[in-house]
Amino acid sequence: LTPASKKPLSTCVCQCCPMPKTQKGKKIPAPAPYEDPRKVAKAETPAGPVWEAKKRNFSIGGDIQPRRDLSRYVRWPKYIRIQRQRKILYERLKVPPSINQFTNSLDKNVSISLFKLLHKYRPEDKAEKKARLKALAEKREAGEEEDTKKKPIYIKFGLNHISKLCEQKKAQLVVIAHDVDPIELVVWLPAVCRKMDIPYCIVKSKSRLGALVHKKTATALAMVSVRPEDRHEFSQLVTSIRQQYNENAKQIERTWGGGIMGVKSQAAAAKMQRAIEKEAAKKSVDVRLLVRPRIKWFSLNFFCCVSPCLPFIIAFYQFMVSYGTHEKRSGAGLIIRKQM
Repeated sequence: LTPASKKPLSTCVCQCCPMPKTQKGKKIPAPAPYEDPRKVAKAETPAGPVWEAKKRNFSIGGDIQPRRDLSRYVRWPKYIRIQRQRKILYERLKVPPSINQFTNSLDKNVSISLFKLLHKYRPEDKAEKKARLKALAEKREAGEEEDTKKKPIYIKFGLNHISKLCEQKKAQLVVIAHDVDPIELVVWLPAVCRKMDIPYCIVKSKSRLGALVHKKTATALAMVSVRPEDRHEFSQLVTSIRQQYNENAKQIERTWGGGIMGVKSQAAAAKMQRAIEKEAAKKSVDVRLLVRPRIKWFSLNFFCCVSPCLPFIIAFYQFMVSYGTHEKRSGAGLIIRKQM
């Protein structure tokens, strides 16, 4: 080694030492200017559907947003909010029977047949009345004889009119709407119908009753009479209505409504009940585990205490029995037995 570079010399001073072989590296070929067609992977044929699903991008400037239910964020009109709050309050609070009776509406099949019958007795509207009066005036002007027919049979409506018909016992059937607001307008009407023994029923809804008499809404309707061809159907309706309402008056007057908790409150109450039942079951198991060993321990101890004295007890009993039999004649045995 030379002192300056400290690198091994390539030549030796003496020519007897062989020259070290230089390590040759592997030759790396230059990269080809084009890809080898044998190494290029073949394009995979799609095994799934022809049109592959692409994920949508709902960010700003991306795909159109999907339709969502935004009714929770709508500022509803005040009357809608009031009727929804009223419904929730009627469920949560205790509702007295006089108000709760309006939730007991008429059976669906009976109400269909009732409305079919009521539709036949709709009162005339303004156009029909105008045409009738015009025809009557033309007959009077021509000097023709007027048709002296009986007054046509129509449904009676209007709360004051119906209350008067009930007081006079002219109404044969009273139909009351279930959703009258304020409810105080008709809350007394079922009691009047029961008092006057007039069949009544509660149906849905005031708009449906109003459509029968060409109004927006109607609180109640009354039927005074029917045509001869409809009497059989009317009597069947009255019988079924009486069974549900007039004859079921005591049950209606005693049934309270409301008191239904919300979903969250019901879940919390059920959770609390499960915890109480679990704790009670755990306590009963603990009591059984504590009581049974004590009973066994008491019976074992009693047997251990009594067993040494058992021969003496048996001998004493035999002696007393024999003494009683020997002294039976003198009466001493009876005395001893009584003392025992």
